Amino acid sequence: MVKKLLTLLIVTSAVVPQYHSIEACTGITLTAKDNTRILARTIEWGGSELNSQYVIVPRGYKQNSYTPAGTSSGMEFTARYGYVGLAVEQKEFVAEGLNEVGLSAGLFYFPGYGKYEDYSSAHTTSSIADLQLVSWMLGNFRTVDEVKNAIKDIHVIGIDPRASTVHWRIADISGRQLVLEIVDGQPYFYENELGVLTNSPGFEWQITNLNNYVNLFPGSAEPKLLGNIQLMAFGSGSGFLGIPGDVTPPSRFVRAAFYQSTAPQQATAKETVLQSFQILNNFDIPVGIEFPLGQVPANIPSATQWTASTDMANRIIYYRTMYNSAIRSIDLKDIDFNSVKYRAVPLDEIKQQPVISVKIN
Repeated sequence: MVKKLLTLLIVTSAVVPQYHSIEACTGITLTAKDNTRILARTIEWGGSELNSQYVIVPRGYKQNSYTPAGTSSGMEFTARYGYVGLAVEQKEFVAEGLNEVGLSAGLFYFPGYGKYEDYSSAHTTSSIADLQLVSWMLGNFRTVDEVKNAIKDIHVIGIDPRASTVHWRIADISGRQLVLEIVDGQPYFYENELGVLTNSPGFEWQITNLNNYVNLFPGSAEPKLLGNIQLMAFGSGSGFLGIPGDVTPPSRFVRAAFYQSTAPQQATAKETVLQSFQILNNFDIPVGIEFPLGQVPANIPSATQWTASTDMANRIIYYRTMYNSAIRSIDLKDIDFNSVKYRAVPLDEIKQQPVISVKIN
């Protein structure tokens, strides 16, 4: 399993630039009128099925990190808080999750721009694999400041130096949201006031790049005279004419920023969750667009393998998958994290989109 995921991440690394688009994650943030914040995101991989699972992690659960030296040979960490995570390929590799005190954390691919410190056996007991950092955060911290302060005491490493790096989105119920990027072995935190995140390049560049689209606006352009000719929009929505429509990370960042910012505010958390799924429909990626013609490697329904939405205030995580577009939810308030047993369950027991037949009498 580890070997398979390493292969997945290695293919997405900078040494194979023609496949950069296959690791496409898009994150947005919406706020309901009651001030509940909803974090939502997609996760993509068009090369194979990720065998995604949800994991229920009780308080007191102990884990050891993977290292390049071998399985479970790195830092041991024990969950102070219970949490629910959505894991990819292996149950230990939580890509998105929420803990019982309202901390949300997720990883997003970050190929070609991040660089972790080199693994050293002298730091084995304080070294943690990048793909397990979300689990460490969710199990140990209540606030983004606690995460920020604790990072300096650990060593974040890659399991294989050829693999793609990732960066992280961390948020708490105060409304603060941080992006963590590790570059040249050093952690950098950025306040994410916009609430959008995709992949490479770095977060600061993505924010600066939004200035290239200062001409965009919601609604339609007014008719204008060009010499003696009147120009008119072909239809509604022409204020967004020129917004990038491709699936590269910078273009998805721009679209996510404008779609999020122009969405009408919903009254309640649940309405906002449903709105987040509707917005992220626009970021579903068909498998075929990512590969040269005739070279699609996997027969899966979509490169967007799942979409998740997190209500931190009410402690609910929602998800849907490429196999089943029905939205499912896990309410952390229904879980006794003192007594629940650790479990890992496939997101889809049946890998086929259900179709409901409408009976006509």
